[in-house]
Amino acid sequence: MRSALHLSRLALASAALALSAGAVAQPAPAASAPSPVVDGIAAVVDKSVITWSELQAATRQAERELAQQNIQRPDPLVLQRQVLQRLIRERLEDQEASRLGIRVTDEQIDQAIATIAQRNRITPEDMRKQIESQGTSWNDYRAVLRRDVMLDRVRQRTVDGSIVITDNEVDAFLKEQEARRGNAGSPRGAAPTAVGGAPTSLALAQILVRVPEGSTSDQVAALRKKADDLLARVRGGEDFAALAASSSDGPEALQGGAMGERAADGWPDLFLNATANVQPGQVSEVIQSGNGFHIVRVVSRSGGSSSASASAAPGAPLAPTGPADGTPMPVTQTHARHILIKTSAVMSDEQARQRLEQVRQRIVQGGESFADLARRYSNDASAPQGGELGWLSPGQTVPDFERAMDALPPDGISEPIQSQFGWHLIQVIERRTQDMADEYRRMQARQALFERRAGPAFEEFLDQLQDRAYIDNRLERRERLEQSL
Repeated sequence: MRSALHLSRLALASAALALSAGAVAQPAPAASAPSPVVDGIAAVVDKSVITWSELQAATRQAERELAQQNIQRPDPLVLQRQVLQRLIRERLEDQEASRLGIRVTDEQIDQAIATIAQRNRITPEDMRKQIESQGTSWNDYRAVLRRDVMLDRVRQRTVDGSIVITDNEVDAFLKEQEARRGNAGSPRGAAPTAVGGAPTSLALAQILVRVPEGSTSDQVAALRKKADDLLARVRGGEDFAALAASSSDGPEALQGGAMGERAADGWPDLFLNATANVQPGQVSEVIQSGNGFHIVRVVSRSGGSSSASASAAPGAPLAPTGPADGTPMPVTQTHARHILIKTSAVMSDEQARQRLEQVRQRIVQGGESFADLARRYSNDASAPQGGELGWLSPGQTVPDFERAMDALPPDGISEPIQSQFGWHLIQVIERRTQDMADEYRRMQARQALFERRAGPAFEEFLDQLQDRAYIDNRLERRERLEQSL
């Protein structure tokens, strides 16, 4: 349950999220992209369709986004092609969430907003004013956040469990940080970070030339040449953001390739190594990953502690700061157990809540053992251990679970509470205060290593979804037909 309850950083990231308005699609003037004479189907994605009217509306939104970010708009046909690729990707994401039974409720969005506001040290009301002052409607903001939370839950269900960080890897990571701190004075050295100290943040952008699964060696070579040509154009003086908008296959293409700002430790090793000696405003060589070929631009580097930036992109929160080496860090820990009822097609929210109400009555009024009922009813991996979660530190569980747990006295049992994982009944066994300085540094290191791998692993998973799906891109088919005439 520790891994299941562990607070996902993507959902919180929305912190950075769209306190940047440019990330949110909004109504816009009529697009200049050409329109078909009649409405019809622009693409088929498995059993779902994207209509021409949807494509035209999304293209108008994309034009508005590009204008807000001062990014040169691509040729209308190119823009329409890029927008359709984004719609296809989103449709595949929606289908996967539906297949997994993932549904994000309004209550969960409210909880996420409260967490984001807390992390940015503002109230939800002030956060709303800030967003609306940038020209973004509150409903548009909530829609973006809903998708971020949905994708985070898809990631948790599909790739998080496959990412294993060993103690040896944590030890090596901490040694690497010590070495980087020793080189922090070198302006040309790798971006220094300090787990347990103030992180150095790094903002990056990319142009991705995607290599589809099953590509032949000739196809890979042709795509490598395309990446090399794009790099030459950037170094020849063309605008990076405009090239990304017109040519990148990355999900952030229509944001000019901007991937946001995060603590340097949060970037994949591939990007860190490629940009180690790249100055702000400059670009890396072409680098290859499992997804394809990347050109990475260093937007900025900044040292010292930084709160979630209003201009950072979703999905990239800055790492939390911690105690300096050797400084005690007293933390109140809670020893708890729980019973989890997951919702599904055959178990609604109301049914799950009612079942836990009945279980609670059996414990409180009937004197039955919480642990015995957890073994019998809980859907969590902790069920065989009677729902035992061990000693939990602050931030180790999702916020709604932690709030309910923190409100309980020892031996207290909560009412049924909802989280992104389902419905919980929580029992607090006891509390203690521990010096967690060393454990906290190791936890931060483990989380940084996890973040380095989780993002690329999820992008690779989504690429595989796209490669294996039935996709009939009728815009591309129409373009090929017109070229052959």
